This record gives sequence, structure tokens and C-alpha cells, in this order.
Amino acid sequence: MPREKGRKAIAQNKKAYHDYFIGDRYEAGLVLMGTEVKSLREGRASLSDSFVTIDDGEAWLRGAHIPEYQYGTWKNHETKRRRKLLLHKKQIAKLERETAQSGKTIVPLSIYFSDGYAKVEIAVATGKRDWDKRQAIAERDANREAQRALRARNRLSR
Repeated sequence: MPREKGRKAIAQNKKAYHDYFIGDRYEAGLVLMGTEVKSLREGRASLSDSFVTIDDGEAWLRGAHIPEYQYGTWKNHETKRRRKLLLHKKQIAKLERETAQSGKTIVPLSIYFSDGYAKVEIAVATGKRDWDKRQAIAERDANREAQRALRARNRLSR
């Protein structure tokens, strides 16, 4: 069977965009078990409440939920186990330096298949305060109202 081409999205962490200011982004490979890959190919995963840590020079994805494979046997995987991320040493060192600053963390943004390989997009993020969140919501609503007004005006001018 030929290898898949392109990018197929599996899960996105929409909560991260609401809770954090997103900084530098990185693409990392995932070390997975066979049943985890099969479960991901079915499009089943959740990144809410997940985060990335760096322990002993290695990056780990923690808290990501990949449900058990439906047709798996007794060798099925644990759903919330920690998973190793594949990054270059220089990238890991840079991530470690950036998260040493207070208020910065590494959050996963999405899991996807790229040319048949499971990848995760991670980003260095800074937490938003409550007023930042309210401001972002107000800005989004204002943009939405402006778009509605433009559409209504364009409909009337036809």
C-alpha cells in the first residue's frame, strides 16, 4: 500500500489559543505504540490539559489523551501515558532556555499525520490574564459584527 501524502489533521488544542499568547512554533515527531497509531488514524485524540516537559535533555508530551484502540488486545496502550517527542538537540536546548523564564510553558497545538508520520505542533506560550481573554473576545466579536455589516451592505448594493 502506498504511503499517504500531505497533511491530515487529527486533533487541535483550541483552548491553548484562548489561554495563551502563542510564540515560537515547532514540529516534533511522536514516539507511539502500534495501537496508538491505529487509534489516531481513526481520528480519536484530545489535547486539552496536555503540556510538554523537558526532562534530562528529552522532550515529553504529557496529559494527551489517545483512547484505547477498539480492536486492540491485552497489549493495548495506556490512554494518558507520557510520549516522547522527537526534536533536535538544539531545539530542545532552546525550548529549555525559553521555559526557564517565568510565565512561559510549552503547549501542544495540534496532532496530525504528515506524509504518513505522526507529528505534533508545539509552541512556547505565555499565559493570558483574565482581562486579556476578555479583550480578545471583545475584539473577535467586533470583527464579526464588522463582517456582518459588510456582507449586509454588499447584499443591498446588488
